[in-house]
This record gives sequence, C-alpha cells and structure tokens, in this order.
Amino acid sequence: MDWDSLFFNTAALIAGVFVLDYGADKFIDHTVIIGQRLGISPTLIALLTAGAEYEELAVVIAAILEGRTPLALGNVMGSAISNILGAFSLGLLCYPGQGPFDSSAKIYSALQFFVTTLFVILAYFQQLNRVTGGLLIALFALYIMSICYTIYRGISEPSQLPDSESDDESTVVCAEQTPGQSAGPSASEASPLLINTNTTQEVASAPVDKGKKLPQPLYHHVLQLIFGLLALSLSGYILARSAGTIADSLHLSGTVFGLTVIAFATTLPEKLIAMLSGFRGQGGIIVATTAGSNIFLLTLCAGIVAVTGNPLDRSDTFILFDLVTVWVSSVSLLAVVFLGPHRIAGLVLLAVYVIFLVMEFTVYSR
Repeated sequence: MDWDSLFFNTAALIAGVFVLDYGADKFIDHTVIIGQRLGISPTLIALLTAGAEYEELAVVIAAILEGRTPLALGNVMGSAISNILGAFSLGLLCYPGQGPFDSSAKIYSALQFFVTTLFVILAYFQQLNRVTGGLLIALFALYIMSICYTIYRGISEPSQLPDSESDDESTVVCAEQTPGQSAGPSASEASPLLINTNTTQEVASAPVDKGKKLPQPLYHHVLQLIFGLLALSLSGYILARSAGTIADSLHLSGTVFGLTVIAFATTLPEKLIAMLSGFRGQGGIIVATTAGSNIFLLTLCAGIVAVTGNPLDRSDTFILFDLVTVWVSSVSLLAVVFLGPHRIAGLVLLAVYVIFLVMEFTVYSR
C-alpha cells in the first residue's frame, strides 16, 4: 500500500469537504438575497436552495468525468439514504413539537416516495439507460415547473397576517415594550429567509448613520453566487478524485465508498439545516429539505448518470441491499410525516443508519 498517496488523498478529501461546505453556504446565502432583491417568492428560493443538492450534482459530474460511474451512482443512493436516516433523524431529535406536519410536507414526502419507488424499480431491473435517464431528467423539469406554478397560484405562499392585524400586533408589541427591550423577535429566533429582509427594512427606515454599512449592490451578490458555484465545482472534483484513489488504495468498492463516506460528507449541510430547523421548531423546513433533496438526487442526478451511457462494472455496483435501504428509508419518511413527529422515531432512524454503515463496510464491502 502506498501510504504517502493514502495520506495525501485523505487530506485532500477533508479539504474538499471544507470547500464543499463553504461553497454551499455562499451559494445558498446569496441565492436567497438575490431572490429577495428580484422579488422572487421566499418559498421558491427555499426549495431551490436548501432542497436542492447542487453539491451532489458537482460530485456526480466530477465522478463521471473521471470514469467512476459506480462512485457517482453510489453517492446518489447513499446521499438519499443519509438525508433521511441521517439528517432527518437528527432534525426529529432536535424538534420539540409533537403536532402533525402540514399538508405541504405530506405532499412533498408522498412525491419523493413516488420518485424513489420509480428509481428502485428501474435500478432493480437494470433499466438505467439513456432513455430512462432522459425521462428522469424530464420528471425533474416537471417538478421544478410545478413548484413555480404552485407558487404562482398562491398555494404555497407563506402565510401572512392581514395589514390590519399586523398593525394591531405591532402596536401591542410597542405598548408592552420596556425601555430595555427591543421590538420584534431576535435574529436568532427569526426565519433565516426573513433575516435579510428585516435588516433591509430597518436600514431603509432608520436615519443614515455613517457607522452603519449600507446593503451591498446586486452585482456583489451575483459575483458571490458565481464564486460559490466555482467552489462547489472545485470541491466536486477534489472529492471524486481523492475518494477514488482512497478506495483503490484500501481495495474498497467505489460504490461502497460513495454510499458511505462521500454521501455522509456531502450531506453535512443538510444535517446542519435539519438540526437548526428542529431547534427552531420548523418541522416543515425539515421535511421540505429532506424530500426536495431526494427528489433532486433521484431524478436529475440519477438521470445524468444514466444518460452518460458509461457501462457499469457489475462487480462494482449497487446490490439489492442498497436498493431496499433506499426504499425503506423513503417509506420511513412518509410514515413519520403522516403519523406525526416523535423523537423515538429519530432515534430509531439514526440507529438504522449506523447499522447500514457498518454492514456496508463489513458484510457488503464487495
């Protein structure tokens, strides 16, 4: 074994994770700001950022360009599993509420169950080819258009108080406010999508102060968004190249490495979002992020892998255990959303994820 190559690529893998997290944060933050500046619905921005796996797409494309199709497909399935058994379970453990999820959460979870079932059927019968890949990509396009249409029709618009009630509420808050208190919720209690809006309104209504920073122009956020995309692309290349070398050095299957290590690393942003949303009692965000991410993975990312037409090495590809785990994870998400959240369910899902990782490295190491 070449220990120098192993250590170097391990360090590169760790560095790639940091670049990935940095690029994802910058991309999401400035996408939200640009959407607010252009008047795009916050719901649409949330679905296309927190519920979209742009970092996974970068890893998949980089792995395909490296000729490592098993690594790309393993990463897609592993991330779908990690989003539910890892991120969603952590969100449930941090979620204090016991009430049922709203109707939109149930719709998204049902849609991801349909997409997951379709993917599992195609993969089991070895029908992931250019035709079915094109259909998966077309399904993703329909999914995006349906989101836009739903928001246009006002179905998924975030609920807001009427102007009269809002004015009355603000009057009550000001009346109850003491000199040592500040009106409105703190920045840590407010929704992340509303923080920038509130800040902009406060700057606009407050008198000009030379010590305060004015909002950055729109082109600044556009440049930062492009920089975030470049960071995502760079991290995808680093992760795919270093992971493939490590798998070869340790004589591991590329599929196993993509299902476990790469999938766990690239879903770290989703785990962080789920935990923060859980602490803030935003159960709908947890479900929307998880379901949206899996729809993105199993339509667009899986479709790109299938459309490339690279032949799969049958000695290094997914097995029935992987497909069953993907489908059971999807059923678990659907059941929790319709039956109601509970921390015991989070513990069970997290324990299942640990068992899955152990079995992939031992029993099913290929």
